[in-house]
Amino acid sequence: MTNNSTENPPRYFGTDGIRGPANIGKMAPDSIIRLAQAAAQYFTKTSKADASRPSVFIGKDTRLSGDMIEASLIAGFTSVGMNVLLSDPLPTAGVSILTRDLDADMGVMITASHNKFQDNGLKFFGPDGRKLSDVAERDIETLLASETSALVKPDAMGCVEHVSDTQSRYIEIAKASFPPDINLSGVKIVIDCANGAAYQTAPKIFEGLGAESVVSIGVCPDGKNINAECGSTHTALLTKTVLETGADVGIALDGDADRLIMCDETGKVVDGDQLLGLIATGWRAAGKLSKPGLVVTVMSNLGLERFVKAQDMQFIRTAVGDRHVAAYMQAEGYNVGGEQSGHILMPDLSPTGDGTMAGLQVLAEIIRAGKPASEVLNVFNPVPQMLKNVKYSGRSPLDSDRVKAAIKAAEQELGSDGRVLVRASGTEPLIRVMAEGDNESIVDRVTDDILNAIKTAASP
Repeated sequence: MTNNSTENPPRYFGTDGIRGPANIGKMAPDSIIRLAQAAAQYFTKTSKADASRPSVFIGKDTRLSGDMIEASLIAGFTSVGMNVLLSDPLPTAGVSILTRDLDADMGVMITASHNKFQDNGLKFFGPDGRKLSDVAERDIETLLASETSALVKPDAMGCVEHVSDTQSRYIEIAKASFPPDINLSGVKIVIDCANGAAYQTAPKIFEGLGAESVVSIGVCPDGKNINAECGSTHTALLTKTVLETGADVGIALDGDADRLIMCDETGKVVDGDQLLGLIATGWRAAGKLSKPGLVVTVMSNLGLERFVKAQDMQFIRTAVGDRHVAAYMQAEGYNVGGEQSGHILMPDLSPTGDGTMAGLQVLAEIIRAGKPASEVLNVFNPVPQMLKNVKYSGRSPLDSDRVKAAIKAAEQELGSDGRVLVRASGTEPLIRVMAEGDNESIVDRVTDDILNAIKTAASP
């Protein structure tokens, strides 16, 4: 399996921005201040020529550490002469869109996505609202390592402004993404906001489009309950609520609302692969696909690949991380792509992934089909796929000859009817092992063989 990531990925940044335990290491205040100063230096070089002072738009989710990190970013940015625009809690896509619409030079989202509240992180956006390339991230890291002072004189320091209408602006933009020829009249929806960034915006969007009933859960954040037994990574609450309320469909967002997982009226959970297949074929039928193809990552199910190719469409895999998908889509002109985890990219609607807008597109396909969600959301038959994680410390066990041999043996046994993917996580100290194929027993066995080899190699 070809991995399209750069050979020398940045060290400070991970798969999706910067992430780690709050108040420790790179997520401690002093580190964040230095990072903000380096990022400001980088973006100032490319800021608008007619601007009197560069600006940055900052949003955040609901984590306890968000205020501390926001204050650290403010200190870093203003100390080198950059103005700061602040927002109430806002989904990552909202920060991306409003960075562009507010004509800011850069945007920052304070979030650790689906992680627990103890972690936090930073996602950076350029003036076009898109995530940074590997090259841009390495340039920022170079500036960070140089420790060259860029502090300005007192009269040149940046100022801070709170933008009061960010949520309402984002809500209207999201509502406008829904096809104007249909509405949600008669549709009963359960929306799980993961006690995160969309807890105020998502319910208003679905209610504003005329849904018959919107049952909102995960909308009581306390700083510590983000993603806690709720949201896209913990769907039991969603399915339980859908069955109890007789809803037509359930939608679960993650902590920063840039991805979603859904369930049908029977409580069956539907992942991003099924949703991507539905949106891509639906858009193609409506003449909305810019090119007949779908861009995904190496993690997407082989069943989706077979389905898409059977529709005489291109199927392209990139490295893990929605920004790699986005980069390929932008370079090659595709307008639908994403990840099995629920990141769905539709650049015609938003510069980055938006779980709420993706959910609206899925609902539009269900309404147009005039059938229950259970008949619409099962787009293809997935092949058996096993995904397991192994924690490690110190040197990566992937360099071990034992592990390499186990991977090679698994690939030979699965042959052309399956795939093996073993990689280090970009956000956690984990090795992720994925295997898939038509024979479930073989898939299970080769996965365990690789896991045991990794554990042996990682042991002291």
